[in-house]
Amino acid sequence: MTSLGDALARATRRGAGLLAAVVLVAGCGGDEPPRPSSAAGGPAAAAKTARFSFRDVATEVGVKCTTWCGRKEKPHIMESGGSGVALVDFDGDGHLDLYVVNGWRIDGEKVVEKGRNVLYRNRGDGTFADVTEAAGVGDDGWGNGVAVGDVNGDGKPDLYVTNFGKSVLYVNQGDGTFHRPADPPGIDGWATGAVFFDADGDGDEDLYVAAYIEASLDDVLHAKPTLDWKGAKVMFGPFGLEGKANQYFRNEGGGKFVLATEEAGLVDEGKYYSFGVAAVDLDGDGDLDLYVANDSNPNYLYRNDGHGHFTEMGLWSGGALGTNGEAQAGMGVAVGDYDGDGLPDLCVTNFAEDYTALYHNLGRCLFKEVSSPAGIAAPTTKPLSWGVVFGDLDLDGDLDLFIANGHIYPQADTTPGAGTTFAQRNLLFENEGGKLRDVTEQAGPGLQVLRSSRGVAVGDIDDDGDLDLVISNVDAPPTILRNESPRRGAWLTVDAPGALRVVAEAGGRTFARDFVRGGSYLCASDPRFHFGLGPVAKVDRLTVTWPSGAKTVQTDVAVDRFVRVARP
Repeated sequence: MTSLGDALARATRRGAGLLAAVVLVAGCGGDEPPRPSSAAGGPAAAAKTARFSFRDVATEVGVKCTTWCGRKEKPHIMESGGSGVALVDFDGDGHLDLYVVNGWRIDGEKVVEKGRNVLYRNRGDGTFADVTEAAGVGDDGWGNGVAVGDVNGDGKPDLYVTNFGKSVLYVNQGDGTFHRPADPPGIDGWATGAVFFDADGDGDEDLYVAAYIEASLDDVLHAKPTLDWKGAKVMFGPFGLEGKANQYFRNEGGGKFVLATEEAGLVDEGKYYSFGVAAVDLDGDGDLDLYVANDSNPNYLYRNDGHGHFTEMGLWSGGALGTNGEAQAGMGVAVGDYDGDGLPDLCVTNFAEDYTALYHNLGRCLFKEVSSPAGIAAPTTKPLSWGVVFGDLDLDGDLDLFIANGHIYPQADTTPGAGTTFAQRNLLFENEGGKLRDVTEQAGPGLQVLRSSRGVAVGDIDDDGDLDLVISNVDAPPTILRNESPRRGAWLTVDAPGALRVVAEAGGRTFARDFVRGGSYLCASDPRFHFGLGPVAKVDRLTVTWPSGAKTVQTDVAVDRFVRVARP
C-alpha cells in the first residue's frame, strides 16, 4: 500500500498532471584524409561477440575534476540538479575538446569550495590537457548548464554557462583564449538549460535560457529536509515552490542581445520548472522549433512561423504528456529519427517510478507517445533519469539510445524499503528495427559504473569513427565511456556548419540527420552529423540542406572518414 508520505512526495513531481489532462481533453567542402578506423564486422563476427562494449577511461585520459553539488545530505532542491558538459572543438584543430561545468561544495551552512569549470584540450589522441587558465574560462560560479554557439558570426564556437546567479558568456578569440563580456544576456537566478539558435532566420544566433525555481543562496544554505519520502525526510520540491520564468534574447548582430521573450511568443506562462532544451526543425518547414522539458508540468513545444514568432502547442501536439494525459517530470530531451521514417522523434527522461517518454513524430508537429510498444517504458520506470542521447553506437545504420541515471535523495541508501539507491547504473538500448532493447548488462564494464549521473554528451572523442559518451556526475568526476564495440558497418561524419539537415543514401537505405542545438540535460554534444551506415562501401548520394532551402549534393562519397561541406 502506498503511504501518504509516498503520495505527497510523488505529488511534488507530478502535481500538474490532472490539470494538464483536463486542458488536453477540453482542447481536445572537400574530403579530409581518412583517420584510423577498425574494419567493419559482418554478421558472422557479430554472432561471436557482444553487441556493445564501453569502458570508462576518464582517469587514463586525464579528466579527473570532481563536480560538486552542495552537501552530501542534499537538503535543498538546488543540490539535486548537478551540472553539464560540452564536447566542442574550441581551437579548430579537428579534435573534440571537453568543457566541464562545476558547482559548489557546502558543509553545514557554509560554502567550503567553489568548484572551477574546466576546459580540457584534446591532444589529438583522445587524451586531454587542462587549459582552463590559459583559455580564461575557469568561472567559479555555481554552474548548471552549458550551451555552445557562435554569437558574433565569426565561425568560432563560443561558450555560455548557466549559473545559480549570473550566467557567463565566453567569446572565442580564435587564439586559444576567450573574452568574457561584462554584461551577458541571461537570468539572474537558477538558470538551467540554454540553447543558441537562429530563431528569426536573420543569420545570427539568438539565445533561449530556461529556469527552474526562485531561490536565494540563503535559502539553500539554511534549508532543512521537510518532505516525507518512504519513511525518510528529504528535500522539498519542486511542486509547491515558485517557478522562475524562461527568457529569450534576440541577437541584434555582432553578439549584442536584447530581451524579446514576449515579442517572440516565448512567454513561460506557467513558470514551469524547466530543464532540458532543444532547437530543431520538427515539422520540416525549414526553420527551427523549440522543445522544453518541464519538471512536474507539461512540456513545451514552440512552433516557429519562420519569422521568429512562436506558438506554444505542446498539449495540442501530443508531445507534452504521458500516455494517460499525465504531466511527468521532464529532465532531459533527445532528438533523433529512431524509426528511420525521415522525421525527428523526441525522447524525454523523467523522475523515478515513472518511465522515459518516447514521442513518435507523425508529421506536421504532431506526436504519439510510444514508450511501451517501443520497449523503453518498463526498463526506465525504476531509475531517475536525466541526460539522454540518440546515436548509432554500433554503426549498423539505426539510432541507439543512452540514458544517464541517478537519484536526488542520498537518503535512499540508508532508508529501509526505499527500493532504490542514490548511485545508479546508466542504461543503453539497442535499436532493433525501431524496437529498443535494454542491453546494459552486455555493454561492457563502462555500463556497470555506479554514480548519481546527470548530463551526457555524445561525440567521437578519439577520432576512430564511432561515438563515445561523456557523463557528468554529482560529487564525482565525469565518466568517459570509450566506445570499443564491434563494428557493424561503415561510418561517415559530416561537418557542415549551419546546415539544417543531412541525408545519406547508401546500400539501398536512406539515413537522415537533423541539425539539433541543445538537448540531453544541460549539455552540448558534437554538432557534426554522424552516420553509421551498415556494411556499405560508399555513400551513393549525400544531400546537405541549408536554411535558405539550397542543397549541396555529393555522389560516390567514400566512407570511414570525415567530410567537410561548405555553406554555399
